[in-house]
Amino acid sequence: MKQNEQSSIGRFFASRTFLIIALIVVSFFAFGFARAYYQDYKVKQEIRALEDQVSSLEKKKIESIEILKYVKSDAYVENQARTELNMKEPGEHLVFLKDMDAELRSDSIGNREDAESGHFFSNTIKWVYYFLYKSNPS
Repeated sequence: MKQNEQSSIGRFFASRTFLIIALIVVSFFAFGFARAYYQDYKVKQEIRALEDQVSSLEKKKIESIEILKYVKSDAYVENQARTELNMKEPGEHLVFLKDMDAELRSDSIGNREDAESGHFFSNTIKWVYYFLYKSNPS
């Protein structure tokens, strides 16, 4: 009887039914392995993306801290006081410059007045009058 059982077990392992069952089981294992490998690949990609994001955020944080340090510094406060509030330090002298566009517009108006009155002055004479007499020659 043992030989009959061994022969029936041997025939089962040699049969097509065993081959089909074995292929199905191996296919499930291969599919499970492939799926786990793909999930691992996706997780590693996401980890790399998050690490890149962390490094860029750390750079932004460092830049923001540097900007915050500058904004809190006395140099920034002094610069803002000078530019926005027109303040000066004790002992400093301020020099205000005229608006060149306004000066050119008034100069062109003055030239029209000179042309209308019949007086034409060259630019050189106007400069001489400006430096010597501090007034318009017309």
